[in-house]
Amino acid sequence: MEHEARSARQLWVEDKRGRRRMPDPVRNAAVRAVMITSVTLIQAVVAFFCTVAGAWLAFPVTVTAVASTVVATWSVLDVWITRQVWRQRNGVVSEPSSTARPSIRDRRDEGRAETAPLSEAA
Repeated sequence: MEHEARSARQLWVEDKRGRRRMPDPVRNAAVRAVMITSVTLIQAVVAFFCTVAGAWLAFPVTVTAVASTVVATWSVLDVWITRQVWRQRNGVVSEPSSTARPSIRDRRDEGRAETAPLSEAA
């Protein structure tokens, strides 16, 4: 009986999330940025400990940590750029607003429609 009560209860209950999922290219860039940033932080810690210990490896690790910092900065900027590009390509609905001027063709057709009844009446 206890087994039946357990199986009747759901194992996984999905809650409503407040935010939608990031688009795939943006999520890929974000994961890449987190991985590169974490490697950079590990290199910085190793460089610090090698410097404190006076190991010969301190200089090469410090140089690679500086280079990794530049790469990590670019990867974080890449997330922002990818997000902006995705929004420009997919996130904007292009509809004319109510204050937009009608095109020349529309104005010309309206002008012809207004003048046609006048010429027929004369």
